[in-house]
Amino acid sequence: MNSTNCENSVDLKTYQHHLYAVVYSVILAPGLLGNVLALWVFRVYIRETKKAVVFMMNLAVADLLQVLSLPLRIYYYLNNTWPFGHPLCMFCFYLKYVNMYASIYFLVCVSVRRCQLIISPLKCHNSSRRKRDLFTCIIGWLLVCLACLPFPLLRSDLSTTDDLVCFSELPMKRVSTTAAFALLILAELMGFIVPLILVLACACLTAGSLKQVKAGAFPDRGEKQRALRMVLSCSVVFLVCFAPYHITMPLDFMAKAKLLSSCDFRNLILRCHPVTLCLASLNCSLDPLMYYFTTHEFWRRLSKPEIPESKTFSRRLSCITGGEETEDD
Repeated sequence: MNSTNCENSVDLKTYQHHLYAVVYSVILAPGLLGNVLALWVFRVYIRETKKAVVFMMNLAVADLLQVLSLPLRIYYYLNNTWPFGHPLCMFCFYLKYVNMYASIYFLVCVSVRRCQLIISPLKCHNSSRRKRDLFTCIIGWLLVCLACLPFPLLRSDLSTTDDLVCFSELPMKRVSTTAAFALLILAELMGFIVPLILVLACACLTAGSLKQVKAGAFPDRGEKQRALRMVLSCSVVFLVCFAPYHITMPLDFMAKAKLLSSCDFRNLILRCHPVTLCLASLNCSLDPLMYYFTTHEFWRRLSKPEIPESKTFSRRLSCITGGEETEDD
């Protein structure tokens, strides 16, 4: 197949720059405020509850990292030039994919943790659980940072790149088609398909637990309904933000590698893929909404300013009784 005769319209670049500038400008303020607020709230509750707060904190950090890079991206797409140097360009480019796959990883962790608390609550209420959660977060960050290195490494270095060009417009290094497809399949499988199966499985198991009554389960205080809302919210964010991108990613690769025979289909993919990339960026604004509407600790902290005193009292009560830190509902 050969599409070398397809014209690369100048309108395509203008369309992409306008789209990115508008979308990133829209999500900048709510993403920044929402994730800063989330970190402030979760900092209070990190020692009070065991319900996946450590994973949500890391998810908020990943989102905040992306939000902090948006002003530079907006400047580039509005002015069509990058005056900040090649290293910073590559770092922002790399940060985009780290945020995406870190968000996917921690959405899976949140879903699995909430599902475990409902299916096997007694196993999750031990003193070593928090240490294991922290270890899981550290391993997750290391894996994501290493796995995302090919994205910047496959782009041309400073000596062969125009300093005024950045992000997806950076030229690709020459790699064999076999190696490129192998990396693509690995990214799709480990970065999307396996996490999607885990998130959907947790949603099904949590929904099924509503029909069961097990010994040692949570008292009927709406805990299962809240857990189900959280897991379903993770599934929705996953499907809305990340599924479209990973569906169009292999098609976009084939279009840019000129492996599509139809020029119309190629141009369609090149116009649709930026939209899915914007949807993937939208998660940094949707995640704080998920925290508020599905996490009891989050909206309780916002609606009751006296929580710090309540927290202090609960800790004093725990010390008096000699028990473990109290578990919120």
